[in-house]
Amino acid sequence: MTGKLWETHADWWQNGFTDGADPEYEEQILPLAADLLKGFDRILDVGCGEGQITRRLNMANSQILGIDATWAQISEAAARSSDESYVRALAEAIPFKNRVFDAAIACLVFEHIVEMEDVIREVARVLRPAGRFVLMLNHPLLQTPGSGWVDDHMVDPPDQYWRIGDYLIEQETVEEVELGVHIPFVHRPLSIYVNTLSENGLTVERMLEPSPPEAFTKRHDSYAAAAFIPRLLVLICRRG
Repeated sequence: MTGKLWETHADWWQNGFTDGADPEYEEQILPLAADLLKGFDRILDVGCGEGQITRRLNMANSQILGIDATWAQISEAAARSSDESYVRALAEAIPFKNRVFDAAIACLVFEHIVEMEDVIREVARVLRPAGRFVLMLNHPLLQTPGSGWVDDHMVDPPDQYWRIGDYLIEQETVEEVELGVHIPFVHRPLSIYVNTLSENGLTVERMLEPSPPEAFTKRHDSYAAAAFIPRLLVLICRRG
């Protein structure tokens, strides 16, 4: 079901979040990815979608390869390609030998993957010793089901705050992200990610929680009011 939903709604992602359409990608995610992977030669983009991060990393004269399980994304990535390579493959069964990549990145992918432990194990397997893994997530506090911005008019003066749902409960949901578009999500607390990385020889060396970029907060008054809420979580890991 998960794969079918992504095949069906690939255009939602391609039209709304790529090629300059999304300020968080343009102002924050793409520059961060390029900076954090600067100097690495062979890089794997796990869950590459239509390839915007893969294309951006290709500008740094590295050897970039993107994998995605969705035909609709891989075919679009190939159509938009600037000479980087793409393979349709499951992230839990990466079709490459051990220790062949210097670095890997997974951007806003793991919150849609049920087999998270298998994917981390595979990423660790294909990384060379001292290789880097950059894991970018929708911040688990933001993505927790039941979380949201609350305008409380029952108090005087009225108050605004961010409500957090059942953060410690790992759960799968299918959310209607816009009318008629249903996307699967998996919420996990941060500890599950960090512990699974550690158990597979990937040590978190640094964690980033950047503020939302200015162009995003200008889109709506509620976004500006929540500028102190981190939307992105970045774990920078080293392969032992």
